[in-house]
Amino acid sequence: MVKGLLVVLIVIVVLVAMLALFAIGIYNSLVALRNRYKNAFAQIDVQLKRRYDLIPNLVETAKGYIKHERETLEAVIAARNSAYKAGQQAAANPGQPKAMHDLSNAESQLGGAIGRLFAVAESYPDLKANQNMLALQEELSSTENKIAFSRQAFNDAVMTYNTRREQFPAVIFAGMFGFLPAELFEVKEEREREAPQVKF
Repeated sequence: MVKGLLVVLIVIVVLVAMLALFAIGIYNSLVALRNRYKNAFAQIDVQLKRRYDLIPNLVETAKGYIKHERETLEAVIAARNSAYKAGQQAAANPGQPKAMHDLSNAESQLGGAIGRLFAVAESYPDLKANQNMLALQEELSSTENKIAFSRQAFNDAVMTYNTRREQFPAVIFAGMFGFLPAELFEVKEEREREAPQVKF
């Protein structure tokens, strides 16, 4: 009887050890996937900051030519500041649904404001020919392409993470370990699905 009890005890210890190792494996894979999407967002953040830094230069260049369009210039700066703040919040919480939703909305508003600025700039031939404006336009276009590429990499990493955390048996442990679903960085307006086409 003691021998049988010892065998049962050994089997229970082995099963508990196997379950613990299994849970550790799931935990570690979820941590790795979460870190991967956070790193992917860091790449977006770098490009967004680059764009946010370009916008004041763009506005300053345009300001000398389109003096009667103060409202448009102010709208671009306000949208830039709003997007910058939303970007900081999203960088602190990549994948968090509210932060990603706020960033998406702010980026949508910024894209619209920049589009309006370029539409107004079309009416000013001297501005269209300005070398600073042309250089900023090229830099902005390049940055938009990098943002789109980084956003795709982030969304791929989020999709991999979400898929893994929803699969059995990880779904059992994900909630216990605090692995919440991550939100994609989606573009709200169709015009933002492509890099802005800015031509002077």
